[in-house]
Formats: sequence, structure tokens, C-alpha cells
Amino acid sequence: MLEHLEHKKKLAIMLAIMSAMLFAALNQTIVGTALPKIIATLGGMEYYSWVFTMYMLTSSVTAILVGKLSDLYGRKPFILVGIGIFTVGSFLSGLSNDIIQLILFRGIQGLGAGLIMSTSFTAIGDLFSPRERGRWQGLMTSVFGLASVFGPTLGGWIVDNSDWHWVFWVFLPVGLVAFFMILFLFPKVEAKQKEPIDFLGSVMITLTIVPLLLAFTWGGKEYDWVSMPIISLLIGTLMALSLFIFVEKRAKSPVLPLGLFKNEIFTLSNIIGFILGFGMFGAIMYMPFFIQGVIGTSATKSGFIMMPMTISMVVASTISGQLMTKTGKYKRNALLGLLIMSMGMYLQSLMDHETTIALATFYNIIVGFGLGLSLPVFTLTVQNATDQKLLGVATSSVQLFRQIGGTVGVGLMGTIMNNKISSNINESVTSNQLIDRTSTMSELLSKIQNPQLLINHEKLADIRSDVPTEMLSMFDGMIEIVRKAMTDAITDVFLVGSIVVFSGFLLTFLLKEIPLRQSQPKEKHLESEEKKIVANR
Repeated sequence: MLEHLEHKKKLAIMLAIMSAMLFAALNQTIVGTALPKIIATLGGMEYYSWVFTMYMLTSSVTAILVGKLSDLYGRKPFILVGIGIFTVGSFLSGLSNDIIQLILFRGIQGLGAGLIMSTSFTAIGDLFSPRERGRWQGLMTSVFGLASVFGPTLGGWIVDNSDWHWVFWVFLPVGLVAFFMILFLFPKVEAKQKEPIDFLGSVMITLTIVPLLLAFTWGGKEYDWVSMPIISLLIGTLMALSLFIFVEKRAKSPVLPLGLFKNEIFTLSNIIGFILGFGMFGAIMYMPFFIQGVIGTSATKSGFIMMPMTISMVVASTISGQLMTKTGKYKRNALLGLLIMSMGMYLQSLMDHETTIALATFYNIIVGFGLGLSLPVFTLTVQNATDQKLLGVATSSVQLFRQIGGTVGVGLMGTIMNNKISSNINESVTSNQLIDRTSTMSELLSKIQNPQLLINHEKLADIRSDVPTEMLSMFDGMIEIVRKAMTDAITDVFLVGSIVVFSGFLLTFLLKEIPLRQSQPKEKHLESEEKKIVANR
């Protein structure tokens, strides 16, 4: 086991792992603010969302598949391969000549990112006892948080002051340094007893994940929820899931042992992780809509307003990790974090068009602090309750359920927002006697109903400039109607998020707290536990 390495050696290995995490996280977060200008250069606005969707799909699939393989062959080869693939994907993304190439190369980046993220968090379980892992899980979460602070700002600066290609190339040296640090510092671990690779199970879980994520990514946006494409994707998900369960029950070395779900801590932690992802991505995705569309700030200022949320998350995750290592307890961190996060999202649901930037920032800090306290907990609970030989597959499952939760959350919250905006506008226009029903105004109204327009101040100004002078006051009144509708819709989204996160808080009371072990369990114990899991299948 790697737990018995010298402390200095462990620190050097963790520095290498955190460098790899930083490399992947920065390249993930830097793209968001830069992408509009990249698309303006490459064209293909209709494929805009696929730049993110392809990355999400490939990273989610590889994250779960590598879990079992790293349990068999060690973490080192997979984190090295992950860094290599991610580096190649980043370099090729910078060479893209059109949007299709960028989407394909982002998919390559995602393959590498899934390998890096999953093996990085699992490696902590190899190096440290459960009691010590809390500190490092908190620090690893902080690394991703810091990337969320600096990545978007740097991405915007690069496209404003330099060539967009450097968005993908600027951190390549960090990847090379991380690769060689892992290569020379991370000890080689002998492969476990040879087991057959579950190829059929891997295919089935991929066919389950991909259509599920696509359905909740497209539902309510690209297609109606009751449209044939979405229904087909959901039916395909259920069919693949049924086949996956059938295959895994008969596999000698399943990619995701179903016996793990008989472990109450494993199952409950993943359910709460799903809920946490639901709330986390909801807050991160829809708060900028409020800041830019309702308060009326620019995209740059919006980034700075969101920054305190990320910083508070970084601080809280570090504190949470230190407390878990010091006390050996984790349940109260999760309870307190989920409660604070739920309260923060409830306060966000009370905002209106008169809410100040300072107050919105304060609410963001509350949400971020609660998120930071709870985020490192559930990887640790799963690792602490799972056999050491299944550490990789257990840890990767946490990443997967959190990712699925985020995707489902963004999809459902987006549907709530769009439906609420549409119904509010129709109700307001019907009751407002000042709105002319002429074809010109009806056409303008259809243009400005899109919530994306309110956060694109330049485009809104262009539309206003084409409005006849005598109709400007009516147009401005329509904008206020849309803004009011958007305010109500977004605050409803935060209310739903608050309720969902509060349900996670209640579920956490059911989570059994096992004292964090000071050392890894004995090999004999591991073998007996593994036999139990096999017997349960």
C-alpha cells in the first residue's frame, strides 16, 4: 500500500496530483467566457452547446469506466494517459479551423479529463488513511474552486488582448510538468490478480449514461420534453440500464459491482451527491442570468460578482477537510453545509429587480460556503465505507452521480425558467392595455421573449435602435415586462433548488457515521469484504 510511504514522498506525490487537477480544471473553466468570441471567429453558432456537451459526455463516461480498471492496474498509468490525452486534446482544440473540429477535439479533452479527475481523487485513498483523507479531499476541491476563479477571468482577457488559440495552449506547460512529476514521483503499483475486463458492462453503462445526459441537456431547449427525440433517448436509457443490470449480475469482474448499492452509506452518499450536483450547477448556471438580465450588469462584472461565491467555497472546503481530519467526524459538516446552502438559495429566491449587487454577492457567498462545507464529505464517506480493493470504482461513482445530478438540475431548472417566463409575459401582455397588438409590436415581443437576449445588452440595444421613435416608450415597457417575468422565473428556480438541497439535508440525518479509520484495513479484512460483495450480487 502507498499509505506507508514517507510523509515527504506523499507530499511530493500530492503536489503532482494537484498539478494535474489544476491543469484539467483550468482548461475546463477558461473556455466559458472565451467561447462567444471563438464562435464568432469559427462560425457555427447553432452548434454552440455541443462544445460543452461533448466534453461532458466523454468525461462522464471515462470517469466511471476507469474506476474498475485503476483498481486492477493502479492509478499511475491512467492518470498519465489522462494527462497525455488531455494535452493532445487541448493542443488540437487550439488548431481548430471550424466548429466541428473544435467539438471533436473537446471530446478528446473530455476523455482525458475523466481519467484525471477520477484517478486523482481515488489516489488520495491510496496514499492516506480515511482520517487523513479529509484534509486532502478539501484541498483538492479547493484546487478546482481556484480554477473556477481564475480560469474565466483569464479566458476573457486572452480573447480580448490576444489570439483565441492561446485559451487552449496557455496551460500546456502545466500539463507537461504534471506529467513528469507523476511519472517520476508516483510509485508503480503491481497489478492485482488478473481479472477479465467487463467490456459488455462498459458498453451498457456508456449506453445508459450518454442518452440520459443528452435528454436532460436538450430537453426544454432544443426539443420539447414530450418530443420524439427526448422520449426516444429516455426509453433508450431505460433499456440500456435494464441490460446493464442483467449483464453486471453475471459478470465475473463487473465494471460497477451492484453489490455496492447494498451498502447503505454508498447508496445514500451517491443520492445526496446527486442532489448536491443538482443545487450546485443550478446556482452556478442561473445566478449570472439574474445578475446580467435583471440587475443589468455586464458579463465581465457578472464574473467578478460570482467570484466571491467560488472563493467562499474554496475557504469552506479547506476548513471542512481540516475539521474532518482533526475530529474524525464528517456528518455534521455535511448537515451544516447543506443547511447553509439551502438557506442561501432560499434567500436568492427572495431577490427582485431592486436587489443590489452587494446583496446578491452576499447571498452567493452563503451558497458557496455551504457548498464548500459539504462537497468534500461524500467522496470521503464512500471511501471510508468501501473495501480498499473497490476504491477506484466507488470514487468514480461519486463523480458520476454528481455530474448526472448537475445535468438533470440544469435541464429541469431551465425548463422551469423558460415556462415561467413565457406564462408571465403572456399574462402581463394580456392584462396591459398600453401594449399595442399591431404586427410590428407582436414581432418585437416575440424577439425579446428569449431570456438570453436580456443578458446580451449589445443586441438588445441594436433591436431598440430599429424601433420607431413613437414606439420607444411602448418597447421599453415591454422590456420591463420581460425583465419582471425573468425575475420571477429565476427566483422560482432558486426556490426549487433550495427545496431540493434541503431534501439532501434531511437525507443526511439517515447517513450512518462510521469513525474515520487511522489506517487502511488489513488485507485479510479486505478479502472477506470483497467476498461479501460478490456473494450479494
